[in-house]
Amino acid sequence: MSEVIPQLLSDNDCWELVLGRNRLADGLFWYSVSTTSIYCRPSCPSRRPARAHVRFHVSPAAAEQAGFRSCLRCSPDQIDRTVRMVAQVRALLDAAEGPLSLNDLAAQTGWSGAHLQRIFKREVGLSPKQYFLIRRDERFRTELKTGQTVTASLYAAGHASPASVYAPATDQLGMSPRTYQQGGTGEHIRYALADTPVGSVLVAATARGLCSVQWGTPDTALSALLDEYPNAQLREDLPAVAPYLLALLDHLHHGTPPLALTTDVHGTAFQQQVWKALQQIPWGETRTYAEIACALGQPSAVRAVARACAANRLALLIPCHRVLPKKGGNGGYRWGTEQKTRLIAHERSAVREGAGHPEPSIHQGPASLGESSVFDSGY
Repeated sequence: MSEVIPQLLSDNDCWELVLGRNRLADGLFWYSVSTTSIYCRPSCPSRRPARAHVRFHVSPAAAEQAGFRSCLRCSPDQIDRTVRMVAQVRALLDAAEGPLSLNDLAAQTGWSGAHLQRIFKREVGLSPKQYFLIRRDERFRTELKTGQTVTASLYAAGHASPASVYAPATDQLGMSPRTYQQGGTGEHIRYALADTPVGSVLVAATARGLCSVQWGTPDTALSALLDEYPNAQLREDLPAVAPYLLALLDHLHHGTPPLALTTDVHGTAFQQQVWKALQQIPWGETRTYAEIACALGQPSAVRAVARACAANRLALLIPCHRVLPKKGGNGGYRWGTEQKTRLIAHERSAVREGAGHPEPSIHQGPASLGESSVFDSGY
């Protein structure tokens, strides 16, 4: 294994990964314990030793040359080459200050570019380039929230210029970076609430489109919206969001496809692929995470599919409730497994009976229906 990995991680970084039993670090480095003369992989389930007794190694061979023997519990010497390659490439991309080409990665790892691309995409569900863009976006969000200027944040995150922040292929914020940094300051968000046969729903939109569809009580749904946009100007305004709300409620009530509603929620290229696949699942039916991954041509990307489902903020429009684990059970759901169960049961029952359900009722907020709609006034 290349010596490049220890240069990317400090001992403190490695120790934090060991404390967290992080499986993604397996193949990235190994640690040994001087009091037992044993070395392990980072995810080893054994009791954690005192930090003073721990050393880190670039490979099993390096640990054995230092006089340590393999742990019988986690078999650190049996991590296959694929896991080691993926871990190494992830570490390089995580540490990169700018995009790395396949040739760059091949030169630093010793793997051929074509083989590296194929294996990485199979195991992670993303190409190395897509993975880098996601990690850069995460760093950009983190930098923005520290209070730095937008310019300082974008360079610190690895953007080469301001232009790349606003490029359609990489823009994941759904609003300007400064607005996101300020918790939605200056952003006008209108919302409305409705009671449905399966619980209360909140629908919110900016002038650009839907930004949130949340299940929950009025208090919890509004709290979730505030958490995402703490400084935005929120107003309960039924006329403003009525076209979105009525389309979604008609879908919930009758199973009719929602209209091609515009949205103001961006996702990574892979997330968008998953969300589009979810919208192809017929009303009243379910799929497994594995089936979605296979439909995307990436059968090993099951966990990546699950993460994309968890990142969805548009309930009903993107029906992530229709995706279940292959082994049974409901799996996770952003708004709770009980809500997921109710939605699936509601849709299956409606399909069996071929009949309607009680019409949902819309909470009339302070805005009256006589006011001009946001779509007419262009707020």
